Amino acid sequence: MEGKLIVICAPSGTGKSTLINRLKADYPTLEWSVSCTTRPMRAGEVNGKDYHFLAHDDFQNQISQDLFIEWARVHSNFYGTSKVFVDQGLAQGKHLLFDLDVQGADAIKKIYQDTAKVIFIEPPSVEELEKRLRSRGTDTDKVILERIDNARKELMRKHDYDFLIMNDDIEGAYQKLRDIVARIVK
Repeated sequence: MEGKLIVICAPSGTGKSTLINRLKADYPTLEWSVSCTTRPMRAGEVNGKDYHFLAHDDFQNQISQDLFIEWARVHSNFYGTSKVFVDQGLAQGKHLLFDLDVQGADAIKKIYQDTAKVIFIEPPSVEELEKRLRSRGTDTDKVILERIDNARKELMRKHDYDFLIMNDDIEGAYQKLRDIVARIVK
């Protein structure tokens, strides 16, 4: 059986994490794509489960060998998706689940084409998205405005992917997500 790549892509504040966590609980056969990072391991994290923790030199060496599907520098740390991890999973017939931004989704589609199915989750409106971000109480006004600006740009791409789900109701959105994933992994 050939493995599939299921990519969830959504602006911050759309309920993406909630949907992904429910999906992981209902589909234990989906394997979470573990990203690589150079940031220090936090208390309680497990190498290979939460992240593949790499030294800066090792990460940069893998960049130079083109071993990442996509990678980014965030502040002083690097994050990336390993081609080796993904290729091994596919070869073993695993269905891998990803949480990627628009750039990451584009990169994975470019390499894996129809093997990768991107599901874009959109909020009911930008106003609702802002309300959700503010209700979290975790970000400054500056960060919220930056997330809103990024969301507007990402929403312009929502029709570029394989599936589109509006999260105006978490239960309804989750049922649509489950139905789509069931079709992908059949």
